Amino acid sequence: MSLVDGLRSPHTPLRRFLDRELSAGAKPLRDSYRAQHRADHVLLPPPGVGTEAGTVGTAIDQRLRLSFAAAAPVDDASLIGIDLTGGIGARGAGLRMRAVGNELAVRLTETVRRLDLDNRELPVDRGQDEEEVLARMLIAAAWYQVLARTPIGFAFTPLAKAALEDPDAFTLTRLLDLPHSDLVADVAAQLHKAAHGPLEALRARTGPEDCIGGPTFAGAQITADADLVVDGLLLDFKSARRPLAELSKRTAWQLTGYLLLDAADRYRVDTVGLYLTRSGVLASWPVDDFLDLLGACRRDLTELRQVFAELLAGCRGRADRPGCATAEETERIRQLLEHLGPVAGPGSCPVCTQPLPEATRRPRKFCTTWCRGRAKVLQRHGLLPGGPRPLIPGPRKERLELPDDAEIVSITAQVPR
Repeated sequence: MSLVDGLRSPHTPLRRFLDRELSAGAKPLRDSYRAQHRADHVLLPPPGVGTEAGTVGTAIDQRLRLSFAAAAPVDDASLIGIDLTGGIGARGAGLRMRAVGNELAVRLTETVRRLDLDNRELPVDRGQDEEEVLARMLIAAAWYQVLARTPIGFAFTPLAKAALEDPDAFTLTRLLDLPHSDLVADVAAQLHKAAHGPLEALRARTGPEDCIGGPTFAGAQITADADLVVDGLLLDFKSARRPLAELSKRTAWQLTGYLLLDAADRYRVDTVGLYLTRSGVLASWPVDDFLDLLGACRRDLTELRQVFAELLAGCRGRADRPGCATAEETERIRQLLEHLGPVAGPGSCPVCTQPLPEATRRPRKFCTTWCRGRAKVLQRHGLLPGGPRPLIPGPRKERLELPDDAEIVSITAQVPR
């Protein structure tokens, strides 16, 4: 199961749980985010970035992580992608890609350690030439990640195209020449912006021992990795070209998912936040304020984490899927969601389940006008009593069988998202 996959469709058990549990939706949090977002200038991608904006985002995310904690110079997803390339059998291209990927991992590790990137006595950024070389390596590593995360897109990466076109000529030098100069410049520009803003101040007041890059959540029954935990601050990096349009419901739910997955409180998170790499803005919220803005029905974090863990365990590996395999499975998931749904006790708001304020004249049904308006939305989507029956897509129709001579090649992996 993947947290990111589970947030894509409104019909997955994961989304239905969060849509009901976070009764206010994302708007109050988005309004708070926009109030914090004060930027004089936003870095726009150069023309050559084009469809590689996601690659640049992956590369700058890893570069910023390394400035806080450089213990793992190559992230797990890149290592998994490197290993998976060996299974691509076209003219030996797969074995060549894996060999070059392993060389890349060694070179990147040596470079990160030589530059001492998490040394607080040195600035966030290094010299221009050093940063450009490092950016090329991180971009190449991001291409390997594609095979681990979304295999269907790997064939369209410059890495795969070059290796498949001429495996014998595919070397580390060739790989590091592939990134367009605009991609390299874009990574470097976002890093330089971070070197003179709130992220630099956060780095300066912490040490590498206080920071965990790419934190994962052992035993969570779903794959997920945030960008950084810094002394109790759970931080996600976003390289959106329109940062004011950021903090969609999916982003808010993703931050919530990271917070809830730390069931053992390993990271002792007391604040969650976003860092916008193109505007240099750091927006953050104490956990209590974060849950309040989202209208969490259960404000006790420990309790909410326990219920979330019950959901993931009860879904048996299907919390991120919009459909069920059988009719029995459909009904079981429906009953699970009903069992885990928040219950408003006497004298509580039916939307957010918080105690109703004392009425001066007639009894109140909702705690605020906001909850009154949200009730109609939640009922319409089957998330409150009185609305339509919750939609849990049932079993899909069987596909037509392929001819016996048809051949399908698929490369998949379970990695953190």
